[in-house]
Amino acid sequence: MKKLFIAVLFVLFGTKTFAQDFLKGANAYEAGDYATAIKEWKPLAEQGSAIAQYFLGALYDYGEGVFQDYPEAVKWYRLSAEQGNASAQNILGLMYENGNGVLKDTSEAVKWHRLSAEQGNASAQGDLGAMYANGNGVLQDNITSHMWYNIASANGNEKAGAKRDKREGLMTPSDISKATAMARECMKSEYKKCGY
Repeated sequence: MKKLFIAVLFVLFGTKTFAQDFLKGANAYEAGDYATAIKEWKPLAEQGSAIAQYFLGALYDYGEGVFQDYPEAVKWYRLSAEQGNASAQNILGLMYENGNGVLKDTSEAVKWHRLSAEQGNASAQGDLGAMYANGNGVLQDNITSHMWYNIASANGNEKAGAKRDKREGLMTPSDISKATAMARECMKSEYKKCGY
């Protein structure tokens, strides 16, 4: 399995050295040796690896091997997110939503959640559903909220399914039907036509 993982990393990132260094950091992280994980991942992150940037951001976010430092976490998440890393985009959205390491900005949170959701990230889809449900950074919209919760649920986010079902109590049958159709269209279009 380890050889397969190195082979996948090699294909994705182009060098055997990258794959070995990243895997060495991942193994260290799993063993709770955060200092070694940082030592392996930081040079990769500085060289522009989106995956290493994401994991380095997480270490600063949770204070693993370093003092918890939200601004430093945001720095690394942003670098990764700007390269299209869906997980980093969603976490960056949460950082803006909660004001961790940045000024709280729900419009910016929606932007990052949407970028991630449109790549199929079920967590981001549920978070975007919540933004519409509560009118955070967007106009409150039960139909769009239901659509995103429905999509997130279809992609395995169980909490989103429960939130969708709860939202239905605030909607007419016609609204539910419209939201369901929008969710189908959004998924069918691979998140290009999502009812905006």
